[in-house]
Amino acid sequence: MDSDDIGLFGPGSVTWKVHDEPVLIVAGLRSLYLQALHPRAMAGVAQNSNYRTDAWGRLVRTATYVGTVIYGTTAEAEAASRRLRGLHARMRATDPSTGEEFRIDDPALLRWVHVTEVESFVSTARRAGLSLTDAEVDGYYAEQRRAAALVGLDPAEVPGSAAEVAEYYRTVRPELRMTREAAETALFLTAPPIPWKLSLPARLGLSLGPPRWAYLGIAGTALGLLPPWALRLYGGLGLPTTALSADLGVRALRLALAALPRDWREGPMQQAAKERAARLAATAA
Repeated sequence: MDSDDIGLFGPGSVTWKVHDEPVLIVAGLRSLYLQALHPRAMAGVAQNSNYRTDAWGRLVRTATYVGTVIYGTTAEAEAASRRLRGLHARMRATDPSTGEEFRIDDPALLRWVHVTEVESFVSTARRAGLSLTDAEVDGYYAEQRRAAALVGLDPAEVPGSAAEVAEYYRTVRPELRMTREAAETALFLTAPPIPWKLSLPARLGLSLGPPRWAYLGIAGTALGLLPPWALRLYGGLGLPTTALSADLGVRALRLALAALPRDWREGPMQQAAKERAARLAATAA
């Protein structure tokens, strides 16, 4: 039954171990700071996205896609990726430096987005205190080649280990720079418009005003978790967060999130995936 398909990964995967961490919200923000340093990638977003007027909607859509790939059934992950590929196939952008038009689904750009995301996820989880061996980190990168294939990349051309990711960053760094668009995006990510009210579960009948102070702390931590070469490119832009304080901050956040009820830490897709896994294990027993 499709409803009992475990999906692309499953409970024995490093992927599930990493993405079980609610602290990955910081990783998602870190990846956006990194992605902004690629001029073509930034031009593609700026010319095809309403991220400034619908920042939270775009964030939710991105998180939903990632959650579907990680925790959805195989059919759900493939359907989501077909929609994404169809959307990207229609998009074009203009290189701000050369005036050249390029496709959003250029494999070089898709690879940049993929690598910055998965490297942010696993490195943030590790620095937050998740115990991962070097072999598990390599296993995570290898597993995530399946996610790369969904967006149209050749898995053989996607880094599949920590060493390959480090080498990829080394080769792509000459293409990265601090542009005006990158600076504007980084400032926007650090202080975006926050909805006037963030509602708590309806059953509590409560709501909170915008926790801007909390978000600024998360943004500062995400910046501090960037690789040293990325921080140098930003030239000190943003909050004065050191690597040490970022490590302390992300560890404290992980502990705080771990104390929350399961319904607050795990989304519906994650809970449904764990329930499917339990059913399959019970059937096989």
